[in-house]
Amino acid sequence: MAIGTKTLAPSELDTFEDQRLVEELRKAKEELFNLRFQSATGQLESHGRIRAVKRDIARLYTVIRERELGIRATPAPVETATKTKKTKAKKADAADSAAKEEGAE
Repeated sequence: MAIGTKTLAPSELDTFEDQRLVEELRKAKEELFNLRFQSATGQLESHGRIRAVKRDIARLYTVIRERELGIRATPAPVETATKTKKTKAKKADAADSAAKEEGAE
């Protein structure tokens, strides 16, 4: 990837979840709109940026489509394990506080 956003490298896109890909796509489309607007009004300083953003959009569409077809793997959700630990801890805290309240009465 010679031109484009450094944060949207294909190897890094593999680690993004589907919702984050859609959010990055929305941001890229918004940036392209703003760049086109600047170009039309004569305020655009870097014309190469338009090309880079277009490539980022195409790259995002490609990754999304590959995941739909099963060509590219979707990353495993990492947060699931931490959420179960937190809910267990909350249940234990609730049980402790309930026991303390009963002991106070």
